[in-house]
Amino acid sequence: MSVSVEAPARARSSLTLLVAGVLWGTGGLSGSLLATRGGLSAISVATYRLLLGGAALVVFLWLSRGLRGMVWTKPVVRRIALAGGLLGSFQAAYFAAVTLTSVGTATMVTIGSVPVFVTAATAVRARRLPGPLTLVSVALGLAGLALLSATPGQGGWRLLGGVAFALAAGAGFSVLTLALRRPVEGLDYQRTTAFGLLTGGLLLLPAGLVLGMALPLRLDVLAVALYFGVVPTGLGYVLYFRVLGAARPVVAALATLLEPLTAAILSAVVLHEDLGVQGWCGAALLGAGLLVGYLRS
Repeated sequence: MSVSVEAPARARSSLTLLVAGVLWGTGGLSGSLLATRGGLSAISVATYRLLLGGAALVVFLWLSRGLRGMVWTKPVVRRIALAGGLLGSFQAAYFAAVTLTSVGTATMVTIGSVPVFVTAATAVRARRLPGPLTLVSVALGLAGLALLSATPGQGGWRLLGGVAFALAAGAGFSVLTLALRRPVEGLDYQRTTAFGLLTGGLLLLPAGLVLGMALPLRLDVLAVALYFGVVPTGLGYVLYFRVLGAARPVVAALATLLEPLTAAILSAVVLHEDLGVQGWCGAALLGAGLLVGYLRS
């Protein structure tokens, strides 16, 4: 009986993670469009993403009475502060990588490095080596990252700086994945996401204001900003945090590899970014790493 009950639950968790990864994949594109059409810096784009996503979720919770009975205990405040700090640093580093390289490369290196970091941290904490299939999936991810980092046509200090920022973003997201797995009393996944995003946006706001956050009052810019905050940010993170505690850390990290694949396809179609044969081979290796990790689970 337990097997029959757990199997559908695992299937639903996997599907939820896949949907979150696809939604996140549209975030890099919409953020890049917001930066170019609105004339914003990477920090300003990250600030808008977190503030809009957090505000939309807080309003939703308020209207649906999801904030009723919430008590701001010390554990709750610490968890929200941790989530906000990690989300803020992750988004700032990610969009800095987008600015220095491209949507496809920055997203693939960022999310492609997450399973590697999570696997290493999990192995150290458990004091045992990962299983063979996990090692294969990580090796495929590393090979894909190596090919993406050496993509022809993107060289010099901009590429090195972009890859460094992307790896920093990947490390930040890995810590986020591991740190937020354990629940805190009085704080569910919706509240964690809403106030974590809002806190991260407020932490970045001073830097964003210094660099400029004025948006042109044009319908296309406002529509991109609204989509950027609500769909890939608010909805995407709610879905991810909803099943994070039930999924294995490495499996949850591997599921996010759908984000770079989605971002690469969209950036190639909409922004006409060409990763080249070598870059697409790296994308294929990342996809293979996702498949191996899914088969392991």
